[in-house]
Amino acid sequence: MGQILGCRSDLLVLPPPVGPCGDSNQASFRQDPDNGRPFIEEIYSSDEAKCLNALICLKNAVIGSNRQKGFVVQHGVVSRLVQIVSCESSPQSVRIEATIILGSIAKGADEHVRALVEMNLIPMLVKGILEDGDEESARLVEASLCCLRTLLQSGLAPTGTLAQDSDFVQHLLALLTASITSQMAIATILTAECKTPECQDMLSTHGAVLSLTALLCSPHRKVQMPALSCLAKIIFQNRCVALAAAAASFGGKALPDLLTLLMAQDRPTSMQLASARCLTYLHRAGALSADDPKIIFRTLPCLVRLCHKEHDNGIRAIAAETLGYLTEVDTGLQRLASISNHLIPTLASYFRVALEETPPLQQQLRQAAFRAFASLGANDEDIRKKIIETEGLVEHIVCGLQDTSPSVRLAAIRCLHSLSRSVHQLRTTFQDHLVWKPLMNLLKHASDDDVVTVASSTLCNLLLEFSPSKEPILELGAIDLLCGLTRRKEAALRLNGIWALMNMAFQAEQKIKSQILKALGTEQIFRLLSDPEVNVLMKTLGLLRNLLSTKPHIDQIMNLHGIQIMQAVILILEGNHSAEVKEQALCILANIADGDSAKDFIMTNEDVLKKLASYMMHSNVKLQVAAIFCVSNLVWKDEIGASDRQARLKELGVHKLLQQLINTSDTLLFDKVKTAMTQFSDS
Repeated sequence: MGQILGCRSDLLVLPPPVGPCGDSNQASFRQDPDNGRPFIEEIYSSDEAKCLNALICLKNAVIGSNRQKGFVVQHGVVSRLVQIVSCESSPQSVRIEATIILGSIAKGADEHVRALVEMNLIPMLVKGILEDGDEESARLVEASLCCLRTLLQSGLAPTGTLAQDSDFVQHLLALLTASITSQMAIATILTAECKTPECQDMLSTHGAVLSLTALLCSPHRKVQMPALSCLAKIIFQNRCVALAAAAASFGGKALPDLLTLLMAQDRPTSMQLASARCLTYLHRAGALSADDPKIIFRTLPCLVRLCHKEHDNGIRAIAAETLGYLTEVDTGLQRLASISNHLIPTLASYFRVALEETPPLQQQLRQAAFRAFASLGANDEDIRKKIIETEGLVEHIVCGLQDTSPSVRLAAIRCLHSLSRSVHQLRTTFQDHLVWKPLMNLLKHASDDDVVTVASSTLCNLLLEFSPSKEPILELGAIDLLCGLTRRKEAALRLNGIWALMNMAFQAEQKIKSQILKALGTEQIFRLLSDPEVNVLMKTLGLLRNLLSTKPHIDQIMNLHGIQIMQAVILILEGNHSAEVKEQALCILANIADGDSAKDFIMTNEDVLKKLASYMMHSNVKLQVAAIFCVSNLVWKDEIGASDRQARLKELGVHKLLQQLINTSDTLLFDKVKTAMTQFSDS
């Protein structure tokens, strides 16, 4: 018999021997009447038989008892167990029992798990998994897999590093044929470890998808369920892996068809849901189209069915969340879901049902309902009307915006954003419930970029000209807040900030326009006009167009900022921009030309006049139309100084260019040319 205690003493320090005062860990066990176990001290014995017997007794004591687990952790016995596991020269039977005990402790309270993690147990378990040999070694591998699975499942152990080890991943996949227990453990370990697209790609490259597809054909549900979870994790938002999965097969059956079979109503609801999630992820990753029968006729109806009250509330919450993801981008799926099996009132009932549940499930149900409503109402006005007419929904949204849970708040904002696309609701329901108050509060205090992004997108809609919420939102300091967003490094926030300002400036009073220009500043406008994101640039030009509307406003703004605005327009016209961008710049010039005194900024700028003439003959009809519209405003004969402006433009050959264009076949261009020519005297 080998000497167990002589093994790698540098790894761990054993508890001190029993002293005269009985202050050792072994003595503590003996002195506790409920935990008194004479075998505890024998775990430290150099006699392998005694040690093995003591481990078996300890195993029986800790399984199912958190108190016994806690006592083992508290009194340092874990260090001895870890030492045994790490000692490769110890008998396999001893190492197996110690590993099983550690696996049991890993199922205990959080502090028990933390104690194991802090003792660096995971690398030792990996070594155990990598062992190769006889039947005893196989038992050690299985015990190590189970312990590792439990630690990674806890959420308290670090994850994501093991999946980066290609050799370890290959070894795990090779072990999938070892036993049912190993299959369950390995699928769960891979699920916990798959954290990044790179991990997804590596797992797929090493054949994980095919291996998991084979596990779906297992006769054991306890194997199929972790395999489904792992497949979902590998496929999620990864087009390449999803395409590989859609093409995978086992036993002559394609993976999507296997998933469809597992979604049948005679299967357990948890299996139906897990299979529907996999098919949902295949669709959203682009591997299955929205009109695929497996999506329209199987996945969507399954998720709708699982939302109903006859199912467990936990199932219902995940079903609604998944349904929201399935329907998020496709209008056809949104319409189909909205008329399926009374879905909208069913989702509305989640808020009532949530009151009877524990706080975590309450949050999950509310979040799921908001998420599903946000997707259903994303594009269709009739669906939005049905949702908004659901009794008490807007009150729930307002409460959701103030929820203590960040995930619930974000889901409520997404729902509000979706419904705020309705012109009718902006005029009525949202004003009645003052949804802008909690929304503005969120924008002022939120630190999460996702919350700020969705909230500011919603604010863009609430600031439309016809929205009654516009004035009170302005009173709460929206201009400074939005100008601040335009200075953020995140492109989505810059876009939302400038977009909302553009909406705010549309047909606004001069006072509001002046506030916007003052808060934003011409320097920031120039920065936004040089933004690498073309959408930010376009909305900035749109803001300038809206600021420069109605004659008195145009003249006043140009009087204060004319030089800078003209520089901005020239910057765009001379830059390497698309026709759509340059069209906006020409439209700004046309607005300036509609002013009284503002016209002079164009007429006194020889360079701009020549540019107008060149754009009249541009190959892009939209640019021609915009340039000629500007010319029309400059030469409008009923306005003071029109004859002088006409004469100057004739000198530049503008009138001759119009005559050349009068024979155009484009009807819109013809109308603009005709209008411009009629303004020239004696033309």
